[in-house]
Amino acid sequence: MDEQNRNLILATALSFLVILVWFWLFPPEEPVEPVAGDTATEQLDPAVPTATTNEATSETVAPTASEAAEAPRVAVETGEFTGSVSLQGARIDDLSLTNYRQTIEPNSDIVRLLKPVGENDAYSAVFGWTGDADVVPNDETIWTLSEGETLTPDTPITLTWDNGQGQVFTTKISVDETFMFTYEQSVANAAEATFSSRPYGLLRRHSEPDNLKNFFILHEGLVRMADGELTEVDYDDVVDFGRSADEAKVDVSENGWIGWTDHYWMTTLIPDQSAPFTANVRYFESRDIYQAEAIMPQQDVASGASATVTTRLFAGAKEWEAIREYQNDESVDGFIDSIDWGWFFFLTKPIFALLHWLNAVIGNMGWAIIALTVILKAIVLPLAYKSYVSMARMKELQPEMEALKEKHGEDRTAMQQGMMKLYKEKKVNPAAGCLPILIQIPIFFSLYKVIFVTIELRHAPWFGWIRDLSAPDPSTIFNLFGILPWDALPQDSFLSLIFIGILPILLGISMWLQQKLNPAPTDPTQQMIFAWMPWVFMFMLGSFASGLVIYWIANNTITFIQQYAIMRSHGAKPDVFGNIKSGFNKKKEAEAAKDK
Repeated sequence: MDEQNRNLILATALSFLVILVWFWLFPPEEPVEPVAGDTATEQLDPAVPTATTNEATSETVAPTASEAAEAPRVAVETGEFTGSVSLQGARIDDLSLTNYRQTIEPNSDIVRLLKPVGENDAYSAVFGWTGDADVVPNDETIWTLSEGETLTPDTPITLTWDNGQGQVFTTKISVDETFMFTYEQSVANAAEATFSSRPYGLLRRHSEPDNLKNFFILHEGLVRMADGELTEVDYDDVVDFGRSADEAKVDVSENGWIGWTDHYWMTTLIPDQSAPFTANVRYFESRDIYQAEAIMPQQDVASGASATVTTRLFAGAKEWEAIREYQNDESVDGFIDSIDWGWFFFLTKPIFALLHWLNAVIGNMGWAIIALTVILKAIVLPLAYKSYVSMARMKELQPEMEALKEKHGEDRTAMQQGMMKLYKEKKVNPAAGCLPILIQIPIFFSLYKVIFVTIELRHAPWFGWIRDLSAPDPSTIFNLFGILPWDALPQDSFLSLIFIGILPILLGISMWLQQKLNPAPTDPTQQMIFAWMPWVFMFMLGSFASGLVIYWIANNTITFIQQYAIMRSHGAKPDVFGNIKSGFNKKKEAEAAKDK
């Protein structure tokens, strides 16, 4: 491989290395624990103003001093949920996901998604009607359970409230087998005058989540679809976002939804997709409350008439299959985009779809990642073939390159001109060898995004000690991979970047062997950089998700086999062991020269 080709490969590899160094130097911030008296845990005092930064929708309910935990409750039991609905505000503020645990340990606590006011990270979904509190139900209203005893997929519940002024309000709540609640908000008007009000649903979070990742590759915060346009605003930016009525408040003509998304969990209000509504986000600075609202059209109910508005609430895990089903089969437009696919969405979406299918066929996500790697390498094989053929031809030109070097000596200009002439005569493209590297960089980042973002890899085991493909390799040379009696270092320790596991070591070896398909560059600087690169990558990728490291090892192994076979088929004979031996000899010669 000539100097120009090596420089191009080196530049590409170093660019990739810079990004990895950035990951290492600027990891996700650790969540800050709330201090005593923080707004995340204190109850809201009605005597303290709760002024909003966006007065455009002041008709909606602002946070009040509700203590829903003490109100009567109705149990919620499904295959996915356990929790309860509070009769105060017809709110869902107690919801746990029975199929997800906090850690990989079997006795770990299940994930709790929604919590009532008074608990840390209070988080609730509230439904009501706009207007005076003595006329319409709001988040303070105590409803009466008129039908049902426990909310299950087979048994909905019905809540009623009579304002004593001629209007009777009814809220029927049902839930499906996965993560979708349905609220049917009705009003029957027995008064002589026409009754007018707007039903609403809101999602209220007390402070940012404790487990916020704050990682630039992941979106956490507001997610909103309005007439086909997706808006994502991080929690840090919601404060400023909410000050602009033009940005915070959007009138949606059809096909929209609004909610809060975290790493793996999400709550989303989904009004009737064929009807207009107002999607609004507000931040209450005095109480550090984030509020997403869906305000439905005004209902003008004549005397003796009634009106019903249906709103759905998604509350649960961001499972791709479930979300896709809601989008395709239940007409929730663009719902699959609630998963953060990133800039390379045109790659991440099909890559994950293929990975999901492979996992369903194989039954193990680790082996599915390896199978995915094989398929991706097969897809890019035509380009890789041309690249490796070009590299084989470059090796054939090595004697003539050496002759040019001897002829022109230190005259770099003449050397370059001679090389260009030689390439043209032999019809060799020196840049062709970079194509596989250039292609696999976006694939690498797309797969990194998929592994980091999607819940399907959370706590997914491979075999042996790899019990969570979304987490770094837990083995470590600190305790000789479990042989020594002391515990391994925690993953959040700085020393864990040094005392790496088995998979990162295999990654470094696979990169090193791949390098040995070609002789080391003659330039001492390039030779040193290439010599250190596998081991630098080994430590850099040591803290990455195990699934990503598995992909990289498989990719290196397949690349080695492909390149070796293709070069052999075109007459070039890669001397891997000879290059290894030569590398050690050069190192000894350099050390001897240094001693002299």
